[in-house]
Amino acid sequence: MSRAGTPAEPSDLIDIDELLAAYYDRKPDASVPAQRVAFGTSGHRGSSLSTSFNEDHILATTQAIVDYRTAQGIAGPLFLGRDTHGLSLPAERTAVEVLVANGVAVRRDSRDSWVPTPALSHAILVHNAGRDASDPARADGIVVTPSHNPPRDGGFKYNPPHGGPADTDATGWIANRANDLIAAGLDGVRRTPFKDLDESTIGEYDFRDAYVRDLAGIIDVEAIRSAGVRIGADPLGGASVDYWALIAEVYGLDLTVVNPDVDPTWRFMTLDWDEKIRMDPSSPSAMASLVARRDEYDILTGNDADADRHGIVT
Repeated sequence: MSRAGTPAEPSDLIDIDELLAAYYDRKPDASVPAQRVAFGTSGHRGSSLSTSFNEDHILATTQAIVDYRTAQGIAGPLFLGRDTHGLSLPAERTAVEVLVANGVAVRRDSRDSWVPTPALSHAILVHNAGRDASDPARADGIVVTPSHNPPRDGGFKYNPPHGGPADTDATGWIANRANDLIAAGLDGVRRTPFKDLDESTIGEYDFRDAYVRDLAGIIDVEAIRSAGVRIGADPLGGASVDYWALIAEVYGLDLTVVNPDVDPTWRFMTLDWDEKIRMDPSSPSAMASLVARRDEYDILTGNDADADRHGIVT
């Protein structure tokens, strides 16, 4: 009998310590296709446990992004954010080591917290407003996220100055450069160890406040508030958790964060169709806990880990 849609059990959970140890210990072989950097529609994804998302991948990919933005004449700040996956924090720190060593003006979250992809895209667009395509002060960004993938996975995606996902020309260039660097034993990668970084070299940006307060410019919040709609928002353990709470506070909405828990094992999830833990808001199985509460609210919404996807339950 299928366990899809039922709560995860201890045997379904990953070992976070093992995952993190593998990130640093395992070294990819660029001659093995499964261990190479490969960008899909939303960046490079893999797992440290299968030697497809490890420190060397991030060192090489970040250096490749630096080289790409230099070739494109992009010299403005680079906005950097991460989601709640277990591999996201170490990968973010690895990226910072390379970015700072290359003299890139990094902008991290001022709360040292999670950043949804839409909030990072918003930051890029705000900075680039009024700048033409030849302006060297243009900004771009990196989001460390494998989106709705299982907890064992990590992801790393590049957003150019238009704020959205990079096109295949850009990702192909970056992936090829990254794989060349891995094959060369990381010769050509500049790096400053995180423990040696001067905090003054890392800029801060309040992604949450900027994003939430600009929502009123595109959404009729008063119509929602005056209608008295009872909203339940489930971040599904992802990066939107603190954003929903601030949205409710700033705009006075009847909005409840139904599950504010963040846990890199996602022990509170219901299993997806294939009995894996996956934060997919388009899956009735992954959203089963929200479906069970649909009579408590007029509308419920769930997000994936980087909050660029949502599902609705009514």
